[in-house]
Amino acid sequence: MRAVIAEDSVLLRVGLIKVLEMGGFQVVAEVGDAEGLLAAVAEHRPELALIDVRMPPGFTDEGVRAAMEIRRRWPGTPVVLLSQYVEERYAADLLSANTSGVGYLLKQRVADVADFVAAVRRVADGGTALDPQVVAQLLLLRRDSDPLARLTRREREVLGLMAEGRSNAGIAQALVVSESAVAKHINNIFAKLDLPVVDADHRRVLAVLRFLRDTEASGTLAAEPRRRMSRW
Repeated sequence: MRAVIAEDSVLLRVGLIKVLEMGGFQVVAEVGDAEGLLAAVAEHRPELALIDVRMPPGFTDEGVRAAMEIRRRWPGTPVVLLSQYVEERYAADLLSANTSGVGYLLKQRVADVADFVAAVRRVADGGTALDPQVVAQLLLLRRDSDPLARLTRREREVLGLMAEGRSNAGIAQALVVSESAVAKHINNIFAKLDLPVVDADHRRVLAVLRFLRDTEASGTLAAEPRRRMSRW
């Protein structure tokens, strides 16, 4: 799979190239800003774009806006946003446009090469990968608000693992329960969030997306301080 990397830190960019190449990706372009990213995607039409959230010139949301522009111009292009901190609204912004082939990971995750590569490859294959820290913070912020308040503690744990992109078997292993118990919890989540009966994999993403949208709409994100994460 061919990949494009957009990261203004040369040191991190070199590290990302090595990690992706170890994971079987071919890095066809590396750039340091959003303008260069769009040009690289137009030229190479990669199977994956790995994008820093904050890039020159403003170091605010240039990467997010570039990712959304990529999805608009070249629909279906898998994109993974990398962020230094937990910034939930960026995940919501990107997921609101399309729920497949999207990832939002913290840069510190790169240090766990196997998990990072697995998450990136899942996105490249059309799946979704949200950083566990993002999901955990969102669950904390929304624990007292409907419709998420309908979920039990165990169902919230399952939803968090779903957001990480884990299969039923993976969730069962993480929670030390049976796969049938996981399936029951997931069905309960779908019912409590009033999700339509459609393709099962799509419903998993819709469950997380519903959560993100409700969080953003509530205004909670603006009221809560950002949680800083350690540098990679």
